[in-house]
Amino acid sequence: MTARSCLSIILAAGLGTRMKSDLPKVMHEIGGLPLVGHVLKALQNAGSDRISTVTGPDMPALENLVHELVPTARCYVQSERLGTAHAALAAKASLEIPADDVLVLFGDTPLVTSRTISTVRQALQNGADLVVLGFETKSPTGYGRLLAKEGRLVAIREEKDASEAERQITFCNSGIMGFSGKHALSLLTAIGNENANGEFYLTDAVEIANKRGLTVAAVRGTEVETQGINTRVQLASCENDFQRRMRLEAMESGVSLQAPHTVFFSHDTVLEPDVTVEPNVVFGLGVRVTTGAKIRAFSHLEGAQVGSGAVVGPYARLRPGTVLGADTRVGNFVEVKNATFGSGAKANHLSYVGDASVGSKSNIGAGTITCNYDGYLKHRTEIGAGSFVGSNSTLVAPVKLGNGTFVAAGSVITDDVQRDSLALGRSKQVVKEGKAKRLREKLKAAKDSKS
Repeated sequence: MTARSCLSIILAAGLGTRMKSDLPKVMHEIGGLPLVGHVLKALQNAGSDRISTVTGPDMPALENLVHELVPTARCYVQSERLGTAHAALAAKASLEIPADDVLVLFGDTPLVTSRTISTVRQALQNGADLVVLGFETKSPTGYGRLLAKEGRLVAIREEKDASEAERQITFCNSGIMGFSGKHALSLLTAIGNENANGEFYLTDAVEIANKRGLTVAAVRGTEVETQGINTRVQLASCENDFQRRMRLEAMESGVSLQAPHTVFFSHDTVLEPDVTVEPNVVFGLGVRVTTGAKIRAFSHLEGAQVGSGAVVGPYARLRPGTVLGADTRVGNFVEVKNATFGSGAKANHLSYVGDASVGSKSNIGAGTITCNYDGYLKHRTEIGAGSFVGSNSTLVAPVKLGNGTFVAAGSVITDDVQRDSLALGRSKQVVKEGKAKRLREKLKAAKDSKS
């Protein structure tokens, strides 16, 4: 498609009433991203160069979110709820600025894809003046039906007004529409409210356009991507569909998911080809896993980068700021936060490494912790390349261990250790011969006296 200017208007005014929430409906999340964020993302990927949103009154958090995601977006307020066309006209100031294409979408329809949006735009480029996005469904009850004749969309018939024959139609209205820029404002302002509810409906634009002799067309999306969300049940169902999509995309791109239905993604998860993911893994926001890495079962990753050939888990937790180099190992019950591991570094079990750097080919023994927090401030631990930290060691930050350092098991390290040095920070062992036998006899006698 050749470059065309595109204004997109997102109707995002819905409250969270049926969600049983004080949060605006479109701020609830799918895959770690608010519903409206998914729509914004799809629009940007489809080449929309101007985006406006229409919110309800007193929704500063929603407006802030929109500006955070798309700084150039314009926000408008629909002070009264008088229908979808009324909402679109709240953005009249944006509509008055010329655009080749004008799209109207809904902030609670998060799974619409950039490909489908591009299909709507392509129909406009091909000469349509008004395009309606429809979908096929086996259960059309409750949806407006799209009535087409000889390739033209004749009308959108609401179910209550449909004949018995029209109710058998399975091609239904998604609510998403595209307008030719030269006709958009004229069509929207021509919509009246002569209906039982006294509201202004976008769907009336079809009849108006046909009466004017304009070209009206319908294009097909899928039922899954056009689903709207009004309840928590629908939110959960949509999350399920989103996860299914992400799993399929991952596997089609060359990722091995051993038990796909047990793996959960965020909207920005990036897994490169030849990554292997075992069952029951959760990817939080901001994760990138490089080719050849393996994420083992029951691991949780968030805000982390995993290098080529690395192995994470099972039962590992990577928190924000974690960067694992190539061929690293983070094993069972290891937690890493805001720390870097050089290539070949290992922490195979039962350790906490936070606010730290671990040099290449260093080994962190079981039970090791970096004491990074003093109750007020965080401090860093630096471990040089080729170092060995023995089991059950405590590294009290801020502290630096030079390259090739050897820390004896059970040590508490509070001072810097120079390169190639052995550090011991533990009390001297005391052995009292025969004391264990006498102690057992004493304890047994005390127990027997109570019997």
